[in-house]
Amino acid sequence: MKKVCRSVLVLSAALSILLCGCGGSSSGEQKSSMKASFILPGVDDSDDSDESFDDEYDYEDYDDEYDDEYEEDEEISEDEIYEILDEEFDEWAENVYNKYYDAWKSRTLKINGNTMPLYWRYDESKVPEDGRALFISLHGGGGAAPEVNDGQWENQKVLYNPRPEDVYLCPRAAFNTWDLHFCNDADAFYSAIIQMAVVFMDVNPNKVYILGYSAGGDGVWRLAPRHADYWAAASMMAGHPGDVSLLNLRNTPFMIWCGSEDSDYNRNLECKKRIDEMARLHADDSDGYIYYGNIVKGKGHWMDGVDSAAIDWMYQYTRDPYPERVVWNQEEMLFPSFYWLKVPKKEMQRNKKIVAEYDGNTVSIEHCDYRHLTILLNDDMMDLDEPVTVKYRGKKVFSGRVDRSADLARQNLYERNDPSFAFYAQIELDLSK
Repeated sequence: MKKVCRSVLVLSAALSILLCGCGGSSSGEQKSSMKASFILPGVDDSDDSDESFDDEYDYEDYDDEYDDEYEEDEEISEDEIYEILDEEFDEWAENVYNKYYDAWKSRTLKINGNTMPLYWRYDESKVPEDGRALFISLHGGGGAAPEVNDGQWENQKVLYNPRPEDVYLCPRAAFNTWDLHFCNDADAFYSAIIQMAVVFMDVNPNKVYILGYSAGGDGVWRLAPRHADYWAAASMMAGHPGDVSLLNLRNTPFMIWCGSEDSDYNRNLECKKRIDEMARLHADDSDGYIYYGNIVKGKGHWMDGVDSAAIDWMYQYTRDPYPERVVWNQEEMLFPSFYWLKVPKKEMQRNKKIVAEYDGNTVSIEHCDYRHLTILLNDDMMDLDEPVTVKYRGKKVFSGRVDRSADLARQNLYERNDPSFAFYAQIELDLSK
């Protein structure tokens, strides 16, 4: 098993070229020349207004049917595909640079007519050898007057302190509703933040963490499982879980903090229930569901900073973008892909579940609520020069060589906007037979 995440190494080289060549200057002339050199598929780049940078790239720009048309490649070796990925990542990074340059300079993201101000800090003079970590920290407040949420944002800016060389980023929620961090229109902002951090701040996409307090904790309860394949680890402080499922956290270490006297909305009782649930999940799957739960004795909604220990705890973990076992349960926001699994949009439905794993060149599907399923592959996962076998409930449903495809790599890169997920091989399965 290789599991060296060669994609991230290739991206790092591409970013070095991009940022050394053009990221050091903020001149308008330089930005304009870069913008002219690359146009993202599906984006009209003819207008120089802010609107051309407003909309997050959408899965809708690709056909979601299982007969997706991409030109068949001649047989490509592992070394050749990574040479191609080197060029693709360089192009992708230029696109991100162009698309979010104005947002980065103004520290304000605009997506679909909504605006999210951003605060961040880090020591630019220190760059860890494996890239910076990014801590996305969500403020409290919620369904309140804007000035209340503004005050909570100011508080969040100084609440936690990662290492100086790493990025501490606090978004001011684009909304003032009870679900301000995790409403439907909020999701696109987090992908955009990560893309900006990777390209502009030397962040390693496998070192991205999310945490939040009060209403920010509510956000972590939702966003950590919903986008579990984004995070290296997550920490929830003083939030309410609602009806969220924790199944997707199989590969995402998760912390739960709540004061023992934080009884509003039964937060203390609900958090204790979820700590017990994580304990059961871990007991049934000892290699997964890493967690830490602390009902802080004698504390109410404010825990007097004891929860700041979450930073060091999260630092222990980095994301494995290719975990050998995946549990995927669709949440209230539906998505067509998760780690190395992909399903048709027309079959997506809340609480549909897949349990799958791979060992060497064999993929085993234990449970699947979908008729059609795509297994996404690369050479970090298994040896694609050898035949691959797929079993569904113990029965062999595929056996054979799987070709590498540069076009497929590009499609997945722009669908997922994450270089680790630029999968260049796939197996499409019809499990209804």
